[in-house]
Amino acid sequence: MIDGRRLRSADSRARIVAAMLELIHAGDVTPGAEQVAARADVGLRTVFRHFKDMDSLYREMTEVISGEARAIAGKPFVSTDWREKLDEFVERRSRVFERIGPFKRAADIHRHRSEGMATDSTQFARELRAILRREMPVEVDGARFEALDLMLSFEAWSRLRREQGLDVAEAQAVLRAAVAGIAR
Repeated sequence: MIDGRRLRSADSRARIVAAMLELIHAGDVTPGAEQVAARADVGLRTVFRHFKDMDSLYREMTEVISGEARAIAGKPFVSTDWREKLDEFVERRSRVFERIGPFKRAADIHRHRSEGMATDSTQFARELRAILRREMPVEVDGARFEALDLMLSFEAWSRLRREQGLDVAEAQAVLRAAVAGIAR
């Protein structure tokens, strides 16, 4: 039989993480513990009973979002031709980056104060790079590979969407044109 206190504790923890995700998704990239507690409908002490500090809550949030992103980014490719896979990369990564965008920006604000969050961000970029390396033929190396990795990065996507103001379809079209040029 499962202890009722453990169930309530697990429920509170899940609500705290969900509240953090909701607040950041709504545009608050630096919610405080008080806001998270209010949104989760728990006491402030409960937040800190589950998370020793806000950094650990941000790390938990990052784990949840990274898990979702890995599920999309890591699924098998339909195409067997590497040039056609590039189109799948653009579509897949745009979905991943649209999903993680608010959370990545929030995490990046805290990276300078958290070695763990900096490590998490670097690890996720390495995982995306490893998928690209695995799917590209050996002749796509050196500058071509680096250019593809750059064009298919979160930073490129974020610039297209935020600084250049492109919608999803426009940003995808730009990336498709860029990776097609690199693939020649």
